[in-house]
Amino acid sequence: MLSWYESDLGRYVLARELEWFDAVSSDLFGFHALQIGDCDTDFLRANRMPHRFCAGLDGGPLRAVPEMLPIASQSLDLLALPHVLEFSSHPHQVLREAERVLRPEGRLLISGFNPISLWGMRRFVTQRVCRDQDTHPWHGRFIHLTRIKDWLALMGFELAGCRMACYAPPADKAAWLARFGFLEAAGDRWWAFGGGVYLIHAIKRVHGMRILLPKRDAAWRARPAWAQPTRTSSQRNQHEHSE
Repeated sequence: MLSWYESDLGRYVLARELEWFDAVSSDLFGFHALQIGDCDTDFLRANRMPHRFCAGLDGGPLRAVPEMLPIASQSLDLLALPHVLEFSSHPHQVLREAERVLRPEGRLLISGFNPISLWGMRRFVTQRVCRDQDTHPWHGRFIHLTRIKDWLALMGFELAGCRMACYAPPADKAAWLARFGFLEAAGDRWWAFGGGVYLIHAIKRVHGMRILLPKRDAAWRARPAWAQPTRTSSQRNQHEHSE
């Protein structure tokens, strides 16, 4: 994504994504935070956790594939996936790894391109009409927001926030993007699902177990189960006849 972020359209997307990542991650606390993907852009720059690092295929302090992270289970407090799912061959496995490495109540931040938008239409035109299968980022597999939500729910995540961004048409010139700048303010109100990028904040929930004891008299609750008196067969028969 680094070379594309240097274009006019890439800078337009990056500015709005960084604004959201800064606003959300600045209030998240813990000890260990990991960003996966493009390590040349720090999406967790506003976070104040003492140990923040990045993992990617092309660089960073840790080289790893997002489908198989060399991270201990339940060791991270925060995980950021900026445009990772649409460029993975197994996006569902990426989310499985995210669930594995996050601690209970850990936070997951995701950004992705919305296929049900003008951006998805440009991807379709680029791949089907222009026959250009290698242009970044249009060669990626844009995943529907509803599918991402379903995957997260199945893995025990709870949505803490979700919003759209980048409502302007995906023009390659900064002048055209500025001309459609009014759509940013009107998009959330009039076209809530038409943004080119969706931004998801999810929390890993782990449900506990509570043992329910039988409601008996105080003497029963005071004594452990192994200390309860046992009845013989004759006593049980006598008790049944008396009833």
